[in-house]
Amino acid sequence: MILFVRPGSTAERREKILTEWYRNELKKIVAARIEKWETDLGVTVKAFGVRKMKTKWGSCNPKTGRILINLEMIKKPEQCIDYIVLHEMAHLIEKRHNDRFREILTHHMPRWQTYRNELNEAPLGHDEWRE
Repeated sequence: MILFVRPGSTAERREKILTEWYRNELKKIVAARIEKWETDLGVTVKAFGVRKMKTKWGSCNPKTGRILINLEMIKKPEQCIDYIVLHEMAHLIEKRHNDRFREILTHHMPRWQTYRNELNEAPLGHDEWRE
């Protein structure tokens, strides 16, 4: 990726510009996936956000109907983003990672384990900058 910025821009400014671009792009993708899965699952996400997380790809609060997606997901294949959105939204139906939860995932995304494995084998993030 090549980032064009004004001459003299600091590394911090370049990082901020890129991070905001990543955030906006991921929000567009996630919004579209939420819309699809809401119809398929029969649930409603009341709010979603994108946040840089150190240990998780996503999270869900079933009480509030809010999901969060890790900003690093923008660097992953779209099918992995789709899986994480489905995974978090499935928690609106089943809170635990039990048989019922896995059945929901399998019904809606038969290859979900492939995507989960792909994410689990990848680093959570990569923050090394090079000029």
